[in-house]
Amino acid sequence: MMNCLLLWIRNPLWGLFLCLFGLQLAGVAGECGSRAWAGAVVKIGVLEEPRTLNIWLASDAWSTKVLNRVYHSLYIRHPETLKLIPWLAESPPAFDEAKLAYTIRLRDATWSDGSPLTAEDVAFTGNVIKEFKVPRFYSNWRFIKHIEILDRHTVRIVLEEPKAIFLSRTLTTPIVQKKEWEPVVKEARRAENPLGRLLNREVLYPVGTGPFTIEQRKQGAFLFLRKNEHFFGKGKEIAGYRLGPHIDGIILKIFGTPDAAVMAIRKGAIDMFWWGIQPGYLEELQTDRNIRIFSSEKSGLYYLGFNLREKPFDDLAFRRAVAFLVDREFIIKRILQGYAEHMDSIVPPGNAFWHAPDMPSYGSGLTRDQRIREAAAILESAGYAWEEPPVDEKGEVGKCSRLITPDGRPMKKLTIFTPPADYDPLRAMTGIMIQEWLKMVGIPASARAMAFSSLTHYVKARRQFDMFVLGYGNLSLDPDYLRNFFHSANDKPRGWNTSGYHNPEFDRLADASSRAMDMDRRRELIFEMQRIIMGEVPFFPLYNPKLIEAVREDTFTGWVQMLGGIGNTWSLCRLKPK
Repeated sequence: MMNCLLLWIRNPLWGLFLCLFGLQLAGVAGECGSRAWAGAVVKIGVLEEPRTLNIWLASDAWSTKVLNRVYHSLYIRHPETLKLIPWLAESPPAFDEAKLAYTIRLRDATWSDGSPLTAEDVAFTGNVIKEFKVPRFYSNWRFIKHIEILDRHTVRIVLEEPKAIFLSRTLTTPIVQKKEWEPVVKEARRAENPLGRLLNREVLYPVGTGPFTIEQRKQGAFLFLRKNEHFFGKGKEIAGYRLGPHIDGIILKIFGTPDAAVMAIRKGAIDMFWWGIQPGYLEELQTDRNIRIFSSEKSGLYYLGFNLREKPFDDLAFRRAVAFLVDREFIIKRILQGYAEHMDSIVPPGNAFWHAPDMPSYGSGLTRDQRIREAAAILESAGYAWEEPPVDEKGEVGKCSRLITPDGRPMKKLTIFTPPADYDPLRAMTGIMIQEWLKMVGIPASARAMAFSSLTHYVKARRQFDMFVLGYGNLSLDPDYLRNFFHSANDKPRGWNTSGYHNPEFDRLADASSRAMDMDRRRELIFEMQRIIMGEVPFFPLYNPKLIEAVREDTFTGWVQMLGGIGNTWSLCRLKPK
């Protein structure tokens, strides 16, 4: 309280904030004490509470962070190799090529209510997804012909056609308990809108097979996840990791702002902040010897998109010229302060198995003048002109007039849509810099920040745009999104092919990759798809931001770092009090 008084004297508003914040934490601690949350309990700060605990509906980051602790799948990713390994399944799936079927044997696992996991639960999960066409999962199950229960612990899944995503997406679907959901499904079938009834079902305490179960929740304040005493992995060694949980529970404290959460970890009120930390906070965090900073690669893609349906972006030469002008090294070093990975492909380098090497690296290592010379040469060769060119006869770079298109008309004004600075200051600033770089060769471009919902509406629904800066912060580790992003069949309102890219050869490779069940053959196809895209540049990858996370090392140890950060199943199964 004395600290609050001193801060009040120096800065009344700041002192008031700290005092109220301290009282809020004390209130939460009091509630924790009243519930006798004794033992080793990890306190984790989050920005928002989950929007739903209904597994069929949950798609936001905060809901999935919670539900991924409760629901588990047949197979998960190894933290180092990223290969799929058996989880609820006891072994790899056995493939019968003649029947196009996979047989899966289950471990002896138990639901959090003490009842056993059986093949009926697996079959029920898949059949509900198919029957109700559950939007979150249906694309990964629509090609399933039928599911057979061979015995209590064995299931056979028969495919209608070869689908590569069966292994990486279908088999990583969270499994639900038939006993919990069967009455809900029967009720939904009788409703006028069966899917709506299923998705709108309120769930407070879901039954799962994961290492934790939800015990208490206070709206807008916290969630308490108790250790699941029935967790199948407790005491087992899987993929070289000895599993717990070795902690008694997790308190997820909702803060609402990064400022409050960062202050809480500095004060020791939380053990981890479960969100990416902006570089501006790092200097003060790094001065505390009890705080450790983790910098992890993400499976992300932040990019400059073009509208190939309209001039001048229907011209490959123009897109390549823009690619040379955009200085990704500047963006990473100056705007992101080094906390990002350079990208020369749509597949992030951290996804090593699928990331193609030796892609074209437009402009890498070039000075600003060299970039302008390269871009001007590309444009001039394609029939563009200037009254006063950006590069004179002596090769000197200077001011230029407006760019003239090959049909003799002045280049129209172009707009670069970006999210607003209060949503993502990094992308907003990136758009402003691209605007300035394009002007250096006479391209009249201007960045326009707009509300994120409006931006995506113009890009995905109306298809009315020139360029945009957007990103995917959590791409699937299966690269089937390449097919989704660029296949001509997806060039439709609200389709994934936002750029309007059409290439019959790419479509052929994409279709073949979606059917390739042999991993090595599929990898060759995915590599070739990346080469085509980077050669024709319908998207220009800018960067993949690193995920910066902070934890207190004086409280718990055992965090496991992998692609996507430390907030994973492996960490929470291995954490121990220090």
